[in-house]
Amino acid sequence: MSDASSLREITGSEFRDDELLRTALTHPSAVPDESTSARHNQRLEFLGDAVLQLVLTSELYRRYPALAEGAMTRARARLANRRFLAEQARRLRLGEHLVLSRGEEAQGGRDRSSILADAFEALLGAIYLDAGYEVARAFVLRHLEAHLQTAAVIAALDNPKGALQELLQSSSIDAPEYHVTNVSGPDHARQFECAVCHGGRELGRGTGSCKKEAEAMAAGAALERLREAEGAAGAGQTLNLKSSTSPSRTM
Repeated sequence: MSDASSLREITGSEFRDDELLRTALTHPSAVPDESTSARHNQRLEFLGDAVLQLVLTSELYRRYPALAEGAMTRARARLANRRFLAEQARRLRLGEHLVLSRGEEAQGGRDRSSILADAFEALLGAIYLDAGYEVARAFVLRHLEAHLQTAAVIAALDNPKGALQELLQSSSIDAPEYHVTNVSGPDHARQFECAVCHGGRELGRGTGSCKKEAEAMAAGAALERLREAEGAAGAGQTLNLKSSTSPSRTM
């Protein structure tokens, strides 16, 4: 693992159990003997996922009393999404601290989304075991706070696909198009990933247990992106949503 000071900066606290921290950052490829599962991070990832779900559920329930169950579920799904967690791990430069096999590292494992998402959850599980729920909660909020409000606002929309179409068609006759980009998981627990495009540009992606849910999540991600772009454009400027084949025009 890398130096302790940078790890303290990531976790926000001193780890009393250094071995627990090492285990959280150890990928199964570095422990080839399956009988030694306690030495890699899969069990901690399982625990961290549960802690993350509890923190997000509690925060959404407490902060947004007007949100219905379905909206809270959608908001939580956005924040616990594997792709999103991998992005947070990259922002924390967590990949630099991972313990990987030589083969996994040679294949780009330090930047692989699935590995990074697992490491983020495993680290959360280790923080929970080492310091308790309140410290684990503080870790989650420190890194996801900025996204909680946005996720809740998007999730509160009864029809994110309709809202996206209405926004886009205010300046374009073209309707957004949805495409399934990936299907994973066993038959009884399928995970769909969908992308929404407009004018030849991808606006957002989302995942869900069915195609409809994934499309709704993609529409919510697109709405979030468009509104962020509109805000970044500054006062007095208009966000141009019209279709264009010119590669020089961007959001």
